[in-house]
Amino acid sequence: MAQYIIYFNQQWVGDHPEEWFAARGPLAKAVVEEIKAAGAYVFAGGLEEDHGKAFSADATSGTLTFTDGPYTETKEFLGGLTVVDVADEAAARLWAGKIAEACGWPQEVRRVG
Repeated sequence: MAQYIIYFNQQWVGDHPEEWFAARGPLAKAVVEEIKAAGAYVFAGGLEEDHGKAFSADATSGTLTFTDGPYTETKEFLGGLTVVDVADEAAARLWAGKIAEACGWPQEVRRVG
C-alpha cells in the first residue's frame, strides 16, 4: 500500500455562484464516504481560505522563529487535500478523478514518501 496526497490550490477553484458551491458539497462528501467505504481513507479536509490566518515556523537561521502569515507571499495557496492509502498509482488516479469531478476543479496527485 502507498499513500498519495490529492490536493488543489485555491486559485484553481474559479469564480462560481454560491449555489454552484452548495451543489458541489454533497458530491464531494459522497466521494469521501466512498473512499472510507473502500478502506482507502486517511484524511480529507478543506483549509482556511483566509491565508492571512496562516503562520510559519522557520529554523533555517539556527533559531526557531514564528511569523504570522504564510512563509512566502504568493498568488497560489493550498485550498484542500485528501490523503488516500491505496495499492497503486492506478487507484490514486481513480480517487483523484472522482474528487476532481465532484469538486469541479483540478486536483494534483503526489505519492507520499
